[in-house]
Amino acid sequence: MRIRAWLLFFVIALVISGVTAFPLVAETQLLARALHAVPAPDALVGWVDRVHAGLAVTGRDHPFIAYGTDWLAFAHLVIAAAFWGPWRDPIRNVWVIEWGMICCAGVIPLALIAGHIRDLPFWWQVIDMSFGVFGVIPLLVIRRLIRRLEAETATA
Repeated sequence: MRIRAWLLFFVIALVISGVTAFPLVAETQLLARALHAVPAPDALVGWVDRVHAGLAVTGRDHPFIAYGTDWLAFAHLVIAAAFWGPWRDPIRNVWVIEWGMICCAGVIPLALIAGHIRDLPFWWQVIDMSFGVFGVIPLLVIRRLIRRLEAETATA
């Protein structure tokens, strides 16, 4: 039961992360307004304003570019669906959990390399890397619970 609770949490996080990749212009507009309404670091406000302006202009003049983030959103949803295997048979499908852990580890070099190439501030790359760092935590817990279940099943 604890395995399924952790899986549900992880899948919901993936789905939310994916779905929020669709309305980026509206989301960055809301974030920019919120940051202007509260005391926030100038670097953060400036960066969010720049990102929003870039997305808004691109969306207006070149809406087909957003098709890339549509596929990003879809990928999150498909990845979430992959965790149906461990939901049904955690011991047999522990490899999906381990694959997810590898994916989380891959977030770090991608953020560092692509972030540098795309001229993102380092502090933003750290935020992106945190998705891999925090994403692996529930997967580590799930893997430990599955291994414990496997040991209990083997002795029974």
